[in-house]
Amino acid sequence: MQDRTFFVTTVTWQRRCIFQSEALATELLSTIYDYRAARRFALHEFVIMPDHVHLMLTPAAGLTLERAMQFIKGGFSHRVGKTRPNLMLWEKSFTNHRIRDAEDYKRHREYIHQNPVRKHLAHVASEFPHSSANPGFELDPSPFRWKDAPSGAVLVAHSG
Repeated sequence: MQDRTFFVTTVTWQRRCIFQSEALATELLSTIYDYRAARRFALHEFVIMPDHVHLMLTPAAGLTLERAMQFIKGGFSHRVGKTRPNLMLWEKSFTNHRIRDAEDYKRHREYIHQNPVRKHLAHVASEFPHSSANPGFELDPSPFRWKDAPSGAVLVAHSG
């Protein structure tokens, strides 16, 4: 499973700030969690910014990353299209980075958590309502296991 975990970024159409709308941000979260509950992917981390989304996920066995993202983006577009059929939501593609090891995972997790702080949307990561840094979201565990080590020590990933 480790070699199938990805950091993904997808942006809104023309970088429009559609997720400033609480209703749309909540609907996207609902979409993500519905597909997670259907076991289409494991959700490790996320943040929904006004004009883009970062996810760290592992597609289910037999599913590609492209299919997992199709569930998220297409599912959200379908839901929103019922009440707002002409609203453009997403740019066509997404970018991804395959998470290589525990250190890479931690670095991308920190990037996701700190994104709202860097953009001055929250003073601390846990304050931002649409982020896995905010307490209360159920997440799947990291596929990487590591021991807390002294500063400068090398992290060791274990399969499991």
